Amino acid sequence: MNRFIAFLLILSISAGFLSGTASAQIVSDSNGTVDADSVRRDFDKQPYFGLYKDNYFIFGTTIGQKPTKENSNVKFQISISQKLTRSVLPWNSYLFLFYTQKVFWNILQNSMPMTDLNFNPGIGLAKPLFVKGRFIGKLSLMLEHESNGRDGLESRSWNKISAAANVMIDPTFTVHGKFWIPIVDGANNKDILDYCGIYQVGMQYLSLNKRWGASVILTKRRGWKLNYNTTVELSYRLFKRDNQYLFLQYYNGYGEGLLDYKQFHSTARIGIVIKPRLFSDY
Repeated sequence: MNRFIAFLLILSISAGFLSGTASAQIVSDSNGTVDADSVRRDFDKQPYFGLYKDNYFIFGTTIGQKPTKENSNVKFQISISQKLTRSVLPWNSYLFLFYTQKVFWNILQNSMPMTDLNFNPGIGLAKPLFVKGRFIGKLSLMLEHESNGRDGLESRSWNKISAAANVMIDPTFTVHGKFWIPIVDGANNKDILDYCGIYQVGMQYLSLNKRWGASVILTKRRGWKLNYNTTVELSYRLFKRDNQYLFLQYYNGYGEGLLDYKQFHSTARIGIVIKPRLFSDY
């Protein structure tokens, strides 16, 4: 177990270092507007290995209940990507592999079990977006798989063909959306769309000095009602030269983890996050 945790910490720190070195190549003016040529160079010359989604390690408990060993836990996420090509594919897109692992770890219970491990590998195409010489975001088309690696009654598994967009409205404000065609092959989670959703939308704010950040993610569950899973996140960069933020995450809804995807959670956790350059993927 100690070797496993050490490996995860090394992976997070290494990914954070790569993210930080890549972002140094991107040029922006005093208003925070990102120069398109510097982004093109960065996409072409950046390290092939880097961050994909937020990488975090947070601890917390259920809101509205007395904290116990059963309803308090650690949640951590490791998310990386590997660029397979330079931007020479049609429409100046590039091909990439990605892998995200989300873990729920009950460290207060005997033997400190990791009760739910969610594996999310995939492959995709991404295209940077430029308007009048200004970088404004990217489009992605992905094939992804998500499962918990178990068998029998606790097996959970599904696949998605996903289309996503991140658009920078201005240098501090980004909106994003992700829509998917589900391929549900798990015998024990045929109704997963009722809980884990059919699309998500959100917004992200990051101050010009990149010290403060906030985001809201809404995941629409299947049906005509206004039934959303809601994630609210706040971040504060601890040191100017580091890519490490104090991180608060609040989750309200279903489908936070695959094993208990039918169980409602209202949970607040706090810890540390390492963020990708420019904006986070979801």
